[in-house]
This record gives sequence, C-alpha cells and structure tokens, in this order.
Amino acid sequence: MLRRLSPLGAALLVACGGASSPSIAQGTRTPDAPVQINASRHTAITEAVAKVAPAVVTVQTEAVQRSQSTPFDFFFGRQPDQVQSGLGSGFIIREDGIIVTNAHVVAGATKISVAMRDGTTYPATLKGIDELNDLAVLKVDAKKLPVATLGTSRGLLIGEWAIAIGNPYGFVLANTEPSVTAGVISATGRNLTARAEGNGVYVDMIQTDASINPGNSGGPLVDAVGEVIGVNSSIYSPSGSSAGLGFAIPIDRARRVAEDLLAHGRARRPWIGVKMDLPQLTGTNAREVLASGAMVKSVVPGSPAATAGIQPGDVLIRSRDRVLKNAYDWEAELLELRVGDSAPLVVRRAGREFQTNVRIEDLPEVNAEKVAVLKEIELVSLTPAIRGERGIRAQKGALIVSVARNVSDNLGIQNGDVIVQIGNPTIGYVNVTDAQQAKNVLESLSGRGMVRMYFERGGQMFFSDFQIGR
Repeated sequence: MLRRLSPLGAALLVACGGASSPSIAQGTRTPDAPVQINASRHTAITEAVAKVAPAVVTVQTEAVQRSQSTPFDFFFGRQPDQVQSGLGSGFIIREDGIIVTNAHVVAGATKISVAMRDGTTYPATLKGIDELNDLAVLKVDAKKLPVATLGTSRGLLIGEWAIAIGNPYGFVLANTEPSVTAGVISATGRNLTARAEGNGVYVDMIQTDASINPGNSGGPLVDAVGEVIGVNSSIYSPSGSSAGLGFAIPIDRARRVAEDLLAHGRARRPWIGVKMDLPQLTGTNAREVLASGAMVKSVVPGSPAATAGIQPGDVLIRSRDRVLKNAYDWEAELLELRVGDSAPLVVRRAGREFQTNVRIEDLPEVNAEKVAVLKEIELVSLTPAIRGERGIRAQKGALIVSVARNVSDNLGIQNGDVIVQIGNPTIGYVNVTDAQQAKNVLESLSGRGMVRMYFERGGQMFFSDFQIGR
C-alpha cells in the first residue's frame, strides 16, 4: 500500500537493557575531559549531514475539524469544533525564510508554524500549494537563515549514498534536532501506479532504502556531497512504517514548482493537448505493456499537439533526452517541462518514426477570463479546447474553476463541474451558454426562493437545489 507520511499518531517506545548497574571500565574518559574524535569517524555521510541538517525544519500544523450538526444539537448543545494537529518536515531554500515541504503536510491547515533546529519557532504563511505534485512553499519572517544546497536529480547513480533528514514521529523524540537515516539510491524513474491518499501524482520518483517514517514528509533526500536531490514524500508499506521502500520527488521538479508558486502563486500546468491510453496491467502483460511506448488516445483540436501533427494512435517514444517506455513516463516528462518552451518529440506511426517540435502551453482554462459569482465561485466559459482536454460532453456551459469549501459542501458542487442549466419553476429554466450568463442568472435569483442548478460531472448530469440570500 502506498502511504504518505503525515499526520502523526502516537508511537510506542520500548526500552531495552537489563536492570543492573554497569561498572565503569578502567581507562574511560571522565565527564569533564574534552572529546577527541578520531579523524576516521568523519565520513561523506557525516560531512553531508553537517551541511544540510541546519536547514531542516519541523513543520507544525493545526486544522479545525468542524463537528457535524444534528437535530439533537438544539437540545443538548452543539459539540465544539475539534483542532487536529500535524507534524512534518521541510527545508530552507532561501535565507530570507522560503521553505519547501509536501502539500499533504499543510493541506487544510488553518495555522502553520516552523521550528528550527535550535527550537526557535516562527509562524509561517503558505505562499503556494500544488497538490498534483505534492509540494508546497512556506515563508517565515526571518533573515540569514541556513540554506540547503539544491543539487540535481538527473544522473543519479543506482547504489550511491542517499541520506534522509527529517523529524520522524515528531516531538515524541523530545527535541527539534532532525534525525538522519542513510541508505542508497535503489532506483530512479519509479512510477507508482497504486493510488495514494489525496490528489498527488507520483511518477518519476526516486526510490531509496534509507529509512523514511511518518514525520519525514517534506524533508530532504541528500547525496554524499551534501546536496538535496529529492523531497521525501511517500513509502510503500503494508504496516505504515518504513519497509525499505521510500520515495522522493526529484529536486529538479520541486525547484520548478517552487519557482512557479513563488512567482505566480500556483504551479503552471504544462499542456500539449493529448490524452494517453493508460495501460491496463495484469500479472502476465505488465512487462510488455510498460515497454510499448506512450500511445496517444485522443488529441484536442487546435492544441499544440494538433499543430505539431500528432494524431490519435501515434506512439510517443522520446521527449528531449527521455525515453518514453509507457504513458506514465510521458506524465513524468510533462511535469518536468516548462510552459513556453518547445520540446522535440520522436513519434512512431505505422512502424515509422519521425520528429516534431511541440510548444508547451498552460492548461486552456488557466488563461481564460474568470467570472466571479457571489464572491464564492469562479467560472470560465466552456471552449472547444477545455471540452477536449476534460472530456466534457456539453457543447456550452460554465466550468467551475474555483469554489469556496463551504459552498462546495452545501451545494454539492466542485471544481471541474460544468453548469449547463439554472432556474426554478417560477421563472423557468435557462440553458447556460457562458460564464457571464451563469453569473447573471444566479444573481438575478437572489432572494427569489428555491433555485435548481443542473451540472455535468464525469459525463453524467446532476442537479442541486438551494436558495440564495440577499
């Protein structure tokens, strides 16, 4: 089972050893004598840890868990909201207080604080979060902080040292000093097809046998020269504890996402307008299917892929210097590309190969004009590109790109839903053609009784009944 590594629960500590008092051997150092460290005890691992550990932090979170109201609350009093605490790790990438961690460490948090190695604690603000890549950037108000040196995740050697630094099991260990575990790079380019909790996509991951446990999430994976090569994120474990199968997000991807979050407040989502034919794996065909290339299932009309001449049924076999063995490799490559760049692709069609260049763009709805509705919902008008990318059946409508949590819970709507009709029995029903029309109709129904809204989700139609107060 694929598991992410926080929040933390209770841990069981077992003391080992007998009850008798040991005697002091002759010739041992007295308590006041200076410590003499033999030079042979200094290794690549100790030197690497000395460089990075000062920049590793503990990320502490609080999230308010709303209690569910029932008819009995009127008589017995509503139960108070519950505050849920969480712990994870992170590391400083800029001396002015910029910190990288996992998205799942801080997702839903109403309060975030960061504890330094010496115990100094700062309130932190969330600068940006990208749940798809499971990365987040925090900011603390401090100067001249120790910084972790970022390396590269390209060219990693199978079998080279890998060092995981973080705060496994948090303050159950009674101090803020980070823990260190060492192992090797077990594999690179790992695509985790098992579903994890949340929305993260775990492709092209670094696998290590360095022990990673709950609380390590967001901490750095470091090489033998003291440079960060990955962000510890998940483990594969039947029990929930480390089983020697730890996975880290490559630092090259983390760097790109962090730059996007700092510059734009969001991660730009590279897009060329193709849908891939995801392989159906069985025990007998896995090896063959995972080495057959990335087959294109559909191409969005007018997209960069269509302009580059890519067609359904084509097989993508190389992008830049990456060999594409399957659709998961393409998903990994897409996360590494940058919006605005042009990527050379090698394509196989009917047994013949050709090269084409494709321009990398942002998702089509990102640059579409946003229409705010009742201060709680953001809509964009449906376009052919959005329809093709999302597989939407409706020809016209308004796509929900942002909705407040309370509205989502109360109305049963969510990001990605397409509003196609709004009205009530009194005024009748209006077929929605674009986002502005949806806004006008909803606002005109404020204070006029029950409203019914029809929307498409996953190719099926649903409706929601609600009232809009004045």
